[in-house]
Amino acid sequence: MATLRFQALKETLNRKPIEIEEKERRSELFGRNVFTESVMRQFLTKEAYQSVLEANATGKKIDRTIADHISTGMKEWAISKGATHYTHWFQPLTGSTAEKHDAFFETIGDGLAIEKFGGGQLVQQEPDASSFPHGGIRNTFEARGYTAWDPTSPAFIYGTTLCIPSVFVSYTGDALDYKTPLLRALQAVDSAATDVAKYFDKNVNKVQATLGWEQEYFLIDSALAASRPDLTLAGRTLLGHSPAKGQQLDDHYFGSIPSRVLAYMRDLEKECMLLGIPVKTRHNEVAPNQFELAPIFEEANLAVDHNSLLMDIMQRVADRHSFVVLFHEKPFAGINGSGKHNNWSLSTDTGVNLLGPGSTPMKNLQFLTFFINTIKAVHDNEELLRATIASASNDFRLGANEAPPAIISTFIGSQLTEVLDELEKVTDGKLSPQEKTELKLNVVGKIPEILLDNTDRNRTSSFAFTGNKFEFRAVGSTANCAEPMTALNSIVAKQLIDFKKEVDSLIKGKKMKKDDAIFNVLREYIKESKNIRFEGDGYSEEWEKEAAKRGLSNNRNTPEALKALVKKETIEMYRELGVMNEVEIEARHEIELEEYIMRVQIESRILGDIARNHVIPTAIRYQNILIKNVRGLKEIFEADYETHSKEQLEIIKEVSRHIEKINSGITEMIEARKKANKIEEAEEKAFAYCNEVKPFFETIRYHCDKLELLIDDEIWPLTKYRELLFTR
Repeated sequence: MATLRFQALKETLNRKPIEIEEKERRSELFGRNVFTESVMRQFLTKEAYQSVLEANATGKKIDRTIADHISTGMKEWAISKGATHYTHWFQPLTGSTAEKHDAFFETIGDGLAIEKFGGGQLVQQEPDASSFPHGGIRNTFEARGYTAWDPTSPAFIYGTTLCIPSVFVSYTGDALDYKTPLLRALQAVDSAATDVAKYFDKNVNKVQATLGWEQEYFLIDSALAASRPDLTLAGRTLLGHSPAKGQQLDDHYFGSIPSRVLAYMRDLEKECMLLGIPVKTRHNEVAPNQFELAPIFEEANLAVDHNSLLMDIMQRVADRHSFVVLFHEKPFAGINGSGKHNNWSLSTDTGVNLLGPGSTPMKNLQFLTFFINTIKAVHDNEELLRATIASASNDFRLGANEAPPAIISTFIGSQLTEVLDELEKVTDGKLSPQEKTELKLNVVGKIPEILLDNTDRNRTSSFAFTGNKFEFRAVGSTANCAEPMTALNSIVAKQLIDFKKEVDSLIKGKKMKKDDAIFNVLREYIKESKNIRFEGDGYSEEWEKEAAKRGLSNNRNTPEALKALVKKETIEMYRELGVMNEVEIEARHEIELEEYIMRVQIESRILGDIARNHVIPTAIRYQNILIKNVRGLKEIFEADYETHSKEQLEIIKEVSRHIEKINSGITEMIEARKKANKIEEAEEKAFAYCNEVKPFFETIRYHCDKLELLIDDEIWPLTKYRELLFTR
């Protein structure tokens, strides 16, 4: 193993950056392999083209006859671009994308063949659903599942395959994917937000949720990654002593991008341009060998598709550059983990960002309406939001090294806090002329200038307002954005529905003017949601105590956090909005518990294997070297040998102590795992793995890492942190 480590280091040090040619402007490359509206105009009939546009705008179903015209045009375009196959590209509950390729090729007899792709094949396929997570939605013998085309997300060509973004549902019509509930949630927030936006502009007919994700990741040379069984199998290091230099000097953040990494980024960005993924920003992150890329905002459904596609592209491009991409939220202990910050807002079809201040008091009242309602929604549903970002891997990140804590809170800045404090003083009932003037001129009217210089980010806030959007920072880097976006859009939709009912009740029942009614309701929401607002350090013990006083949850682990998914209030909200039914919700809960169990189980097995098959034998080998040395000293110095071998003898004893702790820890961990495996019920089993199995990880790791410091570097088998993080 030590030989493998040094071979990997040698191979890494000898690599050169790959030359990436960029002969065309990015604007010319952008969307070249996407079935865009401009492409549709060329390849579709006028009727087919209008049908797709109507489906995008209103959700109107496309007639099967029209679908035949669309499929023919799509096929001709794809073949002209070199495509030979097509697939329904979907996002099952595995956390990755899925695809089954079929050729356009079909025989017609007499040894002849044609390229064929009909409307039926475009609109629907029937992959076997038996091997995808389903959470008990259907029996194995009812394995049939259906993928159905989502025309709101454009088809694209990846390699030589036409990819058709699709939803994935069971034989009974229940959602088996991330996209279906997201589309329903987006429809719900569109309807609710449009109704409220009409208070301020009667011309608003549609509201879109927008999303801009920020993808953090680590890049490790493929040879170095292959020398670590834990990185290969778990995506993170299960042991490894921290290097003397980590991220203390902040010298990596926004620093000069290493040449090999820059070549990778340029290659990646070229692929993204072809597929219409509008990546714009790239930079070094805080930790060594950690980086980030971010796109321009898009409609939320398309943004989710693009992020899922991007993660696949990143791995494929990395392979060309002899890199491995680590998406795990905490691949290395003691330094920053990786998140996927979800920047969310709402935009009207009239071109207005509802979370952006305007040039008039009325526009700013509109901003405050959506701003305060969002905070109220987060306050009332903070446990649900925490549940949507829960995973075995994100548990390692939350609350450590600049990541947000497990407590969900909102950060809005001191200036906006003052604005809300002023609004809280609004008179109950009709406002006096003086109050209206003061509010509009001194409070509401000044919001744009307040936001101009006071939109600082709080890195420890899980849900921060950053000028014209909210940034959900607690989302993990491996996550599919659809899950937190489904929850966020749903809770905001529900909140806006309740808000409109209350305002209309005051207008009709108490004959209040619209502005007075809005101010009165917002005032109550400010009071009711005050507890979720926090401007300080999320890491502090003081905040944990304060959060507990405020009644905020602090669900530190995934099994505890996931309980919120199946609370009566959650099920009722999703059912009312038509986002998910009880069967779909409970299935997801079951799937996520099973995922957690399997992740911890796999890591437990990997750790036991590495510790017993790599670390302990190496420790014994080093002990034998020391024993041989002591015997030699005894031959030379005879009775006085202990004086000259005192340190060696102490190290021999220390190595033995660590070996004993490692071995006994593994034995106890295996016994705990056996007991956990006998448990039938998923939640109880998940808690057993969390509370009885997982605690052994730290104990075993501690003693392995101590041995790494003691044992001769020449024989240590595992590539060390200093090599993984600083070999470029």
